[in-house]
Amino acid sequence: MIEADLAVVDAAELVTIPGPAPKIGPRLAEAGVVSRGCLAARDGLIVFVGDEREYRRQVHLARHGVEIDATGRTVLPGFVDPHTHLPFAGSRENEFVERLEGATYESIAARGGGILATVRATRQAGIDDLVRLGKGRLDIMLRHGTTTVEAKSGYGLRLEDELKQLRAVQRLHDIHPVDLVPTFLGAHVVPPEWGDDRAGYVREVAERMIPEVAREGLARYCDVFVERGAFTVEEAERILDAASRHGLGLRLHAEQRSAGGGARLAARLGAASADHLEHVTEEGIEALREAGTTAVLLPGASFFLREARDAPARRLIEAGVPVALATDCNPGTCPTEAMTAILPLACLRLGMRPAEAIAAATLNAAHALGLAASRGSLEVGKAADLQVVDVPNHLHLAYHFGVNHCRTVIKDGRVVVEDGSIRGRDGNEGGARPGTP
Repeated sequence: MIEADLAVVDAAELVTIPGPAPKIGPRLAEAGVVSRGCLAARDGLIVFVGDEREYRRQVHLARHGVEIDATGRTVLPGFVDPHTHLPFAGSRENEFVERLEGATYESIAARGGGILATVRATRQAGIDDLVRLGKGRLDIMLRHGTTTVEAKSGYGLRLEDELKQLRAVQRLHDIHPVDLVPTFLGAHVVPPEWGDDRAGYVREVAERMIPEVAREGLARYCDVFVERGAFTVEEAERILDAASRHGLGLRLHAEQRSAGGGARLAARLGAASADHLEHVTEEGIEALREAGTTAVLLPGASFFLREARDAPARRLIEAGVPVALATDCNPGTCPTEAMTAILPLACLRLGMRPAEAIAAATLNAAHALGLAASRGSLEVGKAADLQVVDVPNHLHLAYHFGVNHCRTVIKDGRVVVEDGSIRGRDGNEGGARPGTP
């Protein structure tokens, strides 16, 4: 018999999203659905996946084990959100109204708004403020079924404030059930104090910030925003070369507002991901395919900015590029924490099928963060990160939009959300990891 301390039983659909990762081309739509599915875990790892009859025959639940009845509901992996700007202060709702009245992203940025508005607010905030604000956002993410999140800096743009953001991410990882993957984004835009010396700021990022971030072990990745008004391909390459020399993985914001060569740079440098890609060219797509670089698509950003152009998801999928989805959670161009909002947009705006969108938000997203060996699918030996949603099948996750269907979240084999509420509020900091402060 298989010994277990937790089981989820009799799901209308158990959506396993089987590997190997990444899922590309037609395999992206293979959801691995088990009808009347059951899953068992022990010590935080999945030990059984199968149907109800096999579960009753093979699994022994420990005396004090937890069995969750998922009758009539759908069970799927916890979402993995591979692109967020989590640790920030302030909000930009006034810019939202300005855009409705005709202002453009570029005109707002030119007058010192946009990213620089959030830089000012984040510089003024203390680390305790960033932790408090970040914890609130992570709570929302968790209640919507997200169990792993990438978190970028990029709103400090000077050494002490970039370190402050990344230290806040480190603290959040320690006190919150959601796993955090930190990314250094000191090359978000050139801050005003360096406006007359772009080359000097590139040197500051490459020669001072990156070595210190790496020395303190505060980031796994380095990202650069390659775009008009941000950084050129040549500037990005210098920064990313420095990051690589210091042991950081590479990511890029690429081709969001224009075709600038960011996708080809990501491919040439072997970056883990190229993100946005609304204006990616055929040459860029082919380069990503050859390199195996993941295209992280952010349909919430193009939707919120009311852009006429979206990332060419169908072309990327047909070309064999690994495709993942993310929220791009940030205060200016996509203020949402919910991956549940992104799945319908991926279907309605990008033309993805529900099963493709789920795989892109789980296993492929985990692959984009280097975590596919342990996260992103419901397979024996992987972490028991999963969610129970109150819908009869996986199609409803895109079809029945605007509603949080998530009722239960299990993280590393522990129930952390029950009946839509985070457990442990009265005695355990947000369901914090055992043994953490």
